[in-house]
Amino acid sequence: MKDFSFVTNSHPAFIESLYQDYRKDPASVDPDWAKFFVGFDYAVSNTNGAANGAAAAGATNGAPGALPVSNEQLVKELAVYRLIQAYRKKGHLVAKTNPIRERKDRHANLDISYFGLTDADLKSEFYAGQVVGLGKATLQAIVDHMKAVYASFVGIEFTYINDAKKIEWLQNEMETTMRKPLSVEQKKRVLLKLNQGVMFERFLHTKYIGQKRFSLEGGETTIPALDTIITTAADHGVQEVVIGMAHRGRLNVLANTLGKTYEQIFSEFEGNATPDTTMGSGDVKYHLGFRSTLQTAHNKEVNLQLTPNPSHLEVVDPVVLGFSRSKADVIYESDYDKILPILIHGDAAIAGQGVVYEIAQMSKLRGYYTGGTIHFVINNQIGFTTDFEDARSSNYSTSVAAIVESPVFHVNGDEVEYAVKVAEIATRYRQEFNEDIYIDLVCYRRHGHNEGDDPKFTQPALYNLIEKHANPREIYSKQLIANGDVDAALATEMEKSFWKDLQDRLDEVKQHPLPYSYQKPEIWWQSLRKSTPDDFNKSPETAISTEQADAIFKALMAIPEGFKPLRKVEKLIQEKQKLYEESGLLDWASGELMAYASILAEGKDVRLSGQDVKRGTFSHRHAILRNEETNEEYSRLSRIADKQGKFRVFNSLLSEFAVLGFEYGYSIANPNSLTIWEAQFGDFSNGAQTVIDQFITSAETKWQKMSGLVMLLPHGYEGQGPEHSSARLERFLQMCAEYNIYVTNCTTAANFFHALRRQLALPFRKPMVNFSPKANLRHVRSQSNIKDFTTGGFQEVLDDPFIDDASRVKKVLICSGKMYFDLSEKQMKEDRKDVAIVRMEQLYPLPITQLEAINQKYKGATWFWVQEEPLNMGAASYLQMNLKQFNYGVISRNPSAATATGYAKVHAQEQAEIIETAFSI
Repeated sequence: MKDFSFVTNSHPAFIESLYQDYRKDPASVDPDWAKFFVGFDYAVSNTNGAANGAAAAGATNGAPGALPVSNEQLVKELAVYRLIQAYRKKGHLVAKTNPIRERKDRHANLDISYFGLTDADLKSEFYAGQVVGLGKATLQAIVDHMKAVYASFVGIEFTYINDAKKIEWLQNEMETTMRKPLSVEQKKRVLLKLNQGVMFERFLHTKYIGQKRFSLEGGETTIPALDTIITTAADHGVQEVVIGMAHRGRLNVLANTLGKTYEQIFSEFEGNATPDTTMGSGDVKYHLGFRSTLQTAHNKEVNLQLTPNPSHLEVVDPVVLGFSRSKADVIYESDYDKILPILIHGDAAIAGQGVVYEIAQMSKLRGYYTGGTIHFVINNQIGFTTDFEDARSSNYSTSVAAIVESPVFHVNGDEVEYAVKVAEIATRYRQEFNEDIYIDLVCYRRHGHNEGDDPKFTQPALYNLIEKHANPREIYSKQLIANGDVDAALATEMEKSFWKDLQDRLDEVKQHPLPYSYQKPEIWWQSLRKSTPDDFNKSPETAISTEQADAIFKALMAIPEGFKPLRKVEKLIQEKQKLYEESGLLDWASGELMAYASILAEGKDVRLSGQDVKRGTFSHRHAILRNEETNEEYSRLSRIADKQGKFRVFNSLLSEFAVLGFEYGYSIANPNSLTIWEAQFGDFSNGAQTVIDQFITSAETKWQKMSGLVMLLPHGYEGQGPEHSSARLERFLQMCAEYNIYVTNCTTAANFFHALRRQLALPFRKPMVNFSPKANLRHVRSQSNIKDFTTGGFQEVLDDPFIDDASRVKKVLICSGKMYFDLSEKQMKEDRKDVAIVRMEQLYPLPITQLEAINQKYKGATWFWVQEEPLNMGAASYLQMNLKQFNYGVISRNPSAATATGYAKVHAQEQAEIIETAFSI
């Protein structure tokens, strides 16, 4: 027997007491009880006004304030109310959302017996019907209504939301809007988009038999659903839609959502690549991006962007969000209602890829907010060859949505009208509440993972069902014909149109590409050019004037009147001022802030994010000060010039993958913003390796996507163990080719200043990976004279300032980063004028010209590359492969599986051996 004690054990006297408390103060009782009493009062007032009036007067049935029903009826009313609430909460578990097979029993427990009700109660009338707009109604009518609303072809998860306004909004949409029929015009549009989706797949299946296309067959309802989202969004003020998706259905979306012509897609199928559409290695057709300007069904113009995406499925998610945020900042004045990100997921990927959780946690954070994302899941019920029961532990692939209280619609992919209604509601929800929302389109995959794969090897029973199943267009056409004369005529007309359009495509009838108007940042990108090898012989001039440098420094050090920073920080700032005023020197942190400030003074923006970047992991930056009395923030870069760019700095959530992807996306949207991500320790960047491999180091070669993103990776061996020493320099150097990135390891404040300014001074954009110091942020010899900021530019190689007679030099030690300070300390202490220490501030592109000049200067000397890293790491193997112009040895730690030792004494001993070996003759 089912347990319904939570209802029957609520003693009538207790319920009546609660009712009296409610009437005195509705906020004093549990919200769930309050909802029941509200509906109950309203129902009674509309069906028995006299009784309600008496209750209001506090004198019903002779008992002041008593409930106007018997105790037995009250318990039954409460049971029916609980039944209604249960359908709202768990109806999705029994909804007919699967077009192919029976739903798995998720133990929804929605049978009336679970609530202490019996078949004998089905004909009884209950006031609780008013809660769902039925008035006083029979239990049978109430149950039928709840099934129709919450357990038909759409299920909704939303009752975990705490905001009553959102819950009420969604309930209203489910209980009213969802039940309204589509107009004839809407049906015509739905069938048109279904026709297009099906026709495209049929065409490719006919013309390119056996070729991989990752078809949308089985999920063609995606096309009218996306059309509805875009149309509704434009009706509600959206001017731009940014879409990210993996390869399943991508070609169909390109053709039928973004308007890419069949001819353009065919040329990619034929393997033809024209010089103006790809460079370097290029990429496969189902990874490419596209942009267009679309006229919606309601004649609104909207800009559409589909970002390129590799086969690492969900990696594109944070890129889309960063791109959208950047566009909102630069074009729409941070009005997020004007730009809509749509992420199209596969069910296996959204459940299995951790970056989805990361972007969910980012969705409401100040630094990463985009006004809400529509997540659209093409739920094929299978990942590659894996059934969903082996692909996740949660009930749904979308269960991640609950962590941030995002509602989820589950909809049957064969029921296109329901899918369209869901799409429209979801879009209005996003515009109303500016939060994420999910649509789970439960459909199927007609073929295997690709068109050459036989799915029956692993799913014979499922694919026996799929083989016999009609596509959504055929199902919808039959529904229209069955509905009556108007719909039948429409279906017949569209059927003829479908076959004619398909024949036209097979006959290669020309389509006209959609006209496109370039946006402001896209025009900025067009003003840049591709790099050439000659561009890397010498860096451009990036100095600022003495007057500007002095003014910027003073602005950075000034603290507003009445603002009280922490005394320790105030002392640091005073020490920096004293250093500058007495000796004209700037330390590392000042040099970095000077770079940002000078860029802002030129009217360009700077965005910096990462864990604890406002102060800096090593408490050196202090870009933002805190008032020790009020906790108020003050940005030291907010008062640089009268008309300056915007400085945006955000302490990130504890994420590398999603945050770096977001910042990369931000950087590709706007070439005139310096975008920087700083790892807390450079070692942690390996958590974002997919973003680094698939976007940062290769996107220009694959997709012609330039980026000026800067990665700051704290790096240096200081006895802090294997997770706080190495930013994996060797990995980045292995990925270096075709002038794809800059890899730097700066040792002076001025050179770092010029490296940052170079990012926006170049006539092209390249990502820069800088291996940043940790302890050496405060090293006295990392300081630079103000003259180094007001002359020249970035120096790829720094000669030894300690050597005054090159003819005496017998040994040249080449190194980079922290190793220089350790070597030069011994050099100066022992006055070794016979050993020169040359710093490679840039490791890629290799500064061959500069190295050759130094080689000529120290003729006859023996050369060694000296590194802290083990021999199998660091720059050693990269240099041995690429720097063959000179003869040199390598001095390093012994090869190691881990990057560094975790024992301070062992570290000190190893470091001492490297230095002793380097200076031995």
